[in-house]
This record gives sequence, structure tokens and C-alpha cells, in this order.
Amino acid sequence: MRNCSIKNLPKNLDDLHPTHRYAVEVVAGLRPACEFEWLACERHLKDLQRQGTDEFPYVFDETRANRIFDWFEKCCRHVRGPFAGQLIKLLPFQKFDLGCVFGWVHKDTGKRRFVRSYNERARGNVKSTEMSGVALYGMCGDCMYPPYDPSQKRYEDMPEVECAAVDKQQAKRVWGDAKAMAEKSPDILKRLRVRRTYIEHATRGGWLRSLSKDTKNKDSGAPCIVIVDEYHAHPTSEIVDVLYSGFGKRMQSLMMIITTAGKNAENNPCKKERDNLVKMLCGEIPMIETYFVMIRTLDNDDDPHDETKWIKANPILQEDNEYSQELLNQIKTEHDEAFNSGDPDKIREWLTKRVNLWQADAENKYMAGIMDKWKALAVSRKEFLELIRGCDGWVGVDMSKRVDLTADAHVFWLPDGRLAVTAHGFMPEETATKHEHTDRVAYKHWAKEGWCTLTPGAVTDYRYIATHLDEFEFDNNVKILEECYDPYNATHFMQEREAAGKTVVEINQNFLTLSEPTKRFRELVLEGKVVHDGSPLLTWCLSNAVEISDSNGNIKLSKKHKDDSQRIDLASAIINALVRALTKEKKIDVSDFANADFLDKLWGN
Repeated sequence: MRNCSIKNLPKNLDDLHPTHRYAVEVVAGLRPACEFEWLACERHLKDLQRQGTDEFPYVFDETRANRIFDWFEKCCRHVRGPFAGQLIKLLPFQKFDLGCVFGWVHKDTGKRRFVRSYNERARGNVKSTEMSGVALYGMCGDCMYPPYDPSQKRYEDMPEVECAAVDKQQAKRVWGDAKAMAEKSPDILKRLRVRRTYIEHATRGGWLRSLSKDTKNKDSGAPCIVIVDEYHAHPTSEIVDVLYSGFGKRMQSLMMIITTAGKNAENNPCKKERDNLVKMLCGEIPMIETYFVMIRTLDNDDDPHDETKWIKANPILQEDNEYSQELLNQIKTEHDEAFNSGDPDKIREWLTKRVNLWQADAENKYMAGIMDKWKALAVSRKEFLELIRGCDGWVGVDMSKRVDLTADAHVFWLPDGRLAVTAHGFMPEETATKHEHTDRVAYKHWAKEGWCTLTPGAVTDYRYIATHLDEFEFDNNVKILEECYDPYNATHFMQEREAAGKTVVEINQNFLTLSEPTKRFRELVLEGKVVHDGSPLLTWCLSNAVEISDSNGNIKLSKKHKDDSQRIDLASAIINALVRALTKEKKIDVSDFANADFLDKLWGN
């Protein structure tokens, strides 16, 4: 048993509420669970010991938990699989998850404690069924009353339930499952009117509808329950942020995020959310008392080939029924097919979907697997500037639309053979706020720290770029041999630079020109022969970059998303500079060390 701080765990489990019983069984080691599930269960038991205090003004109302249980088991029917048409019987792990989310309430008002819920588990573990039932509960059964006094229950007028997904197809699937469940469940259908694109309550109005990033008007106004499906697939947190901004207008709004792991962990809003929640569960940051967290995955030291460990990510395998047996067989089959094929795509798919293991990057990410190496090569800005003082270098320029991010970069060969790189961004001040919302990064904060410059007005003032280049060269006593530029949007600016006496070089943006420096830069990072000043903006751009290739195996950088929300401008500027810098790559001259003693040792004399 893990080191549990709770003393005297109940021994008679039969008398416990199902939510409490499951938590005790996990904490006591009677049910297999990963570290994160164990911590979530321990959290619940600790909360029971301090409930109703001034420091923790919440209590567990069994009647509120039982309401959601009864809703499923007396009203909701399966829509597919071996149990299609039958009433749903909630499994123990579901009674824990749902019991926690809906059972914990404020001790005075009965307002639901949890405002947000994050639930992560592997594919096939009835996520769609569970969320369909919750969505319908939000329309029909959700209410509020003082603890243990259902006679005073109040329902929301015009309830709003939003089923959010990454695209129209997925959103319709989420909403479609809820629609199918309603149509198969007479006790539910009599309360609702099913329309072509939404479901409304027969007497209280409102709606249950689907939303995606493609939905023109995502601002619902006042959601009661928001269900975010497969958050790992969302390129940004936009839809989550928009829907969450509508909270506070209802008695007890709730956002439920449910997902599997994803394949782009480096720059994924879901993974960032998850990482913070893991820190919270582990006690590294303060607990958010209104955020429920349940993550079911393999532990770090678990062998993914060991099928006895799969149960940690697949709680339904705890049950002995037809569906769990079929699921286990499917996981086995897919495991053998993936690993016997040697196909990295199939392997990554199995690891994410079947045992819920996040993968570091998409396969075509330029810096896949080496971002940690890159970050470890950073030095302080002061140390970086001392390293390059007196060096010859090259400038790279990447000009975007004048309302977007623009970049310049400096690269230098150091005497020890390392490549020193730094880059700076430019963006119009008036569009920075908009881009912070679309790109989900802190341009204004980075500007204050000196990693980028926000130029006055609505378009980038290129004079600031010229000033930055000139001041960087003068202040740091470096000699810039060439300024290298992508001709897109930059011709006039570079003509001005040439007129000012600078040596400018146009860099063709074809595969043949860019492939060697793009490959060489990555090699230098892998070899530990790069040093940089730790710019978070540059690091972000590198993490966004994907590589594309031609039929001859040449590569160059590109963006993953056409909407430009994941920008690569600073990385592109470095590659532009490196095209020319590679012609004079600094090599360590062995002759400097080749004295007689050195040669004797080399040849074993």
C-alpha cells in the first residue's frame, strides 16, 4: 500500500456509500490504480475528514450523488454495444467520479462544489455514454438544494448544456449520442423536444447543442453544464476559455473535460492543463478546491507490454462482463498489430488511445524528442552576450504580414565550435491582445522581459527592426557579416538596409536551399553544440515547427496549422541566417593541439 496519511481506514466496506467505498478500496490497494487515481481517491477521503469546517465549507451530500446514479440507472439506456437498449448500470469507478462531481456541495447553500472536472482515461471506457447521460441530466434532472433537503430543490430555467468538440464532425457525434440516448429512453424523451440541431426541455426551454471551433457564435451566454470532448485534439484552449467565461450567471455551472491522451504533448493546451493538475494532485502547487481531477494511465515505471498493467488506464477491465472481455481482446489485438508492424504511427496510436500515454510530439515535429535538450543548452542573457562579444555573425530576417509576428535572429560561431543563437520578435502593439487570445502565449509579458518588441500602432514599424539590429551590433561589439532574408514582405526593408551600407543576401525559400541548414541546426542541438539565451518566444516557435520534405528527402520548416496560431517566425529567421553561416562553420583546428606529446598519445607510442 502507498504511504497513505489517512489512519484507520474503514474495514466494513458494505456500509459505505459507493463513492467512499471505491476510494477506500483504491487507497487500501484492493483495486489496481495508477498514482494519480490513488491521489484523487486519497484527496476524497481527506476531504471527508475535514468537511463542513470553516476552512473547508463543503459536505458530501449522498442524496445529490444518488440523484445522478438514479438518473443513469432508472432513466438512461445504452445506445450501442452488447447492452444496447438496456438501462445503464453504473460501474464502481463511475460512481466514484460522478459521485464526487455531483455529491460535494456547499454546506450552507447546497451549491455544487466542483466548477471544473478533468477526466482522462483510455479509449473504450464508456466516456461517450457517460457524458451523454450527464448532458441529459443537465437538461432534466440537475438541481440545487440545501444539503440533505431535496424538498427545497430548484431547477434552472432555460437550462443551457453545451457539448463542445474540436470540429463539426466530432461535435455532432457528441450531441448525436445524447440525442440517441434520449430517443431510446422513454422516461427522458417525455421531458424533451428533439429538434434538428438541438434538444430543448418541454416546459423549461433552453437547449442542449453541439459546439466546435467552427461554430460562428461560441458565446452561449450562461451555460449550466459544458462538456468538452477529447480535449487533447484541440489546437488551442479557445473554446474552453470562451465557454468558461460564461460561468457565474447560473446557480452552479460545471465544465466537464473528458479525454484520452494525445500525440502532441509539447504544445498542447490539454497537456498543459493536465500538467498543472498533476502538480496539484502531487502537492507541488496549491490545491484548487473547486477542480475535480481524475487521471487513469500507466505509471512511469510500468511496462506498456505488460497486460496486467492495462487495467490502470482502462478501469472497465476491473469488471467481469462481456464488454470488458471484448475490450481486453481488442487491446491485445491492436497491441500485437502495432508492435509487430513496427509502424511508428500505429505504435503511437496504441500508446495514446489504449494505455493513455501522452507522446512527446507529433511525428513530423521538427524538434520531436529534443526540446528538453534544447532547453538545457540555455544560459543567462548576460552570459550569452559575454560569449558572443567580439565575434563575427550573421543576421536572419523573417518578415510576416505587418499585423503578425516578425523576427530577426543572430547566429555566431564561437571559438570552441559551438553555434550561439538568439532571436527577437516584433508585433504591432494594437494587435498584441488579439494575438494573445488566438496564439495563447504572453506577448505582452515577453515584451516586458525583452524577448520581443511591441511597436506602436496597428502595423509593425520596420524602423524598430532596423534600430534593434544596429543597436545589437554596436552594444555587443559584434561584426555582422551578412543580413539574410526571406524575400516575402522584406524586399523594400532589405533595400533600405543595403542602402545603409549593410551586406544583404536573399535566401531562396526552396527545399534545396533550406534543407542543409535545417538538418544541421537540429544535429548541433543533439550534439550539444548550440548555446542560446533562453528566449521563451524562440523556444515556443521551435516547438511549433513541423518539417515537410520533398521527394528527395530535403526538408524545411512549416507551420502545423494554417490559422498561424502556432508561429515559427523566430525559428525561420535562425535558419535563414544559418544558410550563410554554414559556409564558414567554425571548426576546431586539431593542429592547435598536435604537439609531439599529443601525437604520441594519439598513435599509442
